[in-house]
Amino acid sequence: MSLCVKSSCSVQDGQGGLGVPDSRNHFPFLAACGQPPISLNRIVKGQDTVPGEFPWQISLQLNKRHVCGGSLISDEWVITAAHCFYQDLSQYQVLLGVTQLSNPGPQACCLGVKQVIVNPTYAGQTSSGDIALVQLSRRVQYSDLILPICLPDASVKFPPGKVCWVTGWGNLLDLPSPQTLQKLQVPIIDSRTCGELYRTNMGDGLTPRIIKEDMICAGFAEGLKDACKGDSGGPMVCLIGHSWVLAGIVSWGEGCAIKNRPGVYSRLTYYQNWIHRYIPDIQFVKEQNKGPYHCTGALCFHKFGKWKKKQKWHGNSGDK
Repeated sequence: MSLCVKSSCSVQDGQGGLGVPDSRNHFPFLAACGQPPISLNRIVKGQDTVPGEFPWQISLQLNKRHVCGGSLISDEWVITAAHCFYQDLSQYQVLLGVTQLSNPGPQACCLGVKQVIVNPTYAGQTSSGDIALVQLSRRVQYSDLILPICLPDASVKFPPGKVCWVTGWGNLLDLPSPQTLQKLQVPIIDSRTCGELYRTNMGDGLTPRIIKEDMICAGFAEGLKDACKGDSGGPMVCLIGHSWVLAGIVSWGEGCAIKNRPGVYSRLTYYQNWIHRYIPDIQFVKEQNKGPYHCTGALCFHKFGKWKKKQKWHGNSGDK
């Protein structure tokens, strides 16, 4: 079944996804990252999402079939896992603005891939460097269903126990039509505990899994809930201040939702310099400053929903 049709990028210049003028296309600073139009409510045993809840989620398609997830980080760049690429680039496409894979809808957008930049340290399954940047064939227009996720500054911490969200379509064979994007809450697990879990009940002669410094773990020691095949490359997002940021990229694990085998993700904070090298104008979100405004990119959001264009502040009002 063909899921990706290039002609589906039918949004007119200066129009939002709802067929009305969208100021985000005239004024790029309005497209603040990590600000979905739909509030997140409280993949294996996940929950259905609703359109606009995770507008940065993309489907990486190989020969018009879903193979991996990914995240939109700007109007022309997507970030995903390195292990998702094993064929000629001409066979890959990126599907954006979709919640139901078998029913993308008129606002979905499908674009080709201009280039893929795989981290040079990637050396195969469970290795470091399982991260890749994907440049789209052209810039995408933002809408309520297509918005970027924030990237965390290297100084941002994701402490053990912090609850984040993982999204993906998982194993499509197990996902009934219309194949709706799934969401799952997972707690962060510190690397030491994660490594100890992976050494539990190891078979004789097997090499222990090592949780490297560019990895972050999340999930449940008892199993039951986890990202799975088809979720690879997809986002694990956490709330920092008033914005959602990309904490990890689905990378590897042993099986799906198996006891003592939590999900392992590529840690975004580790790769700030590498990402910035290829996308110099990308913004990275730091921990929340004091005051009612939270700034990301060129836009400042007020905690009560007001916004203003970023400017140089004077005095000690606490607004930053």
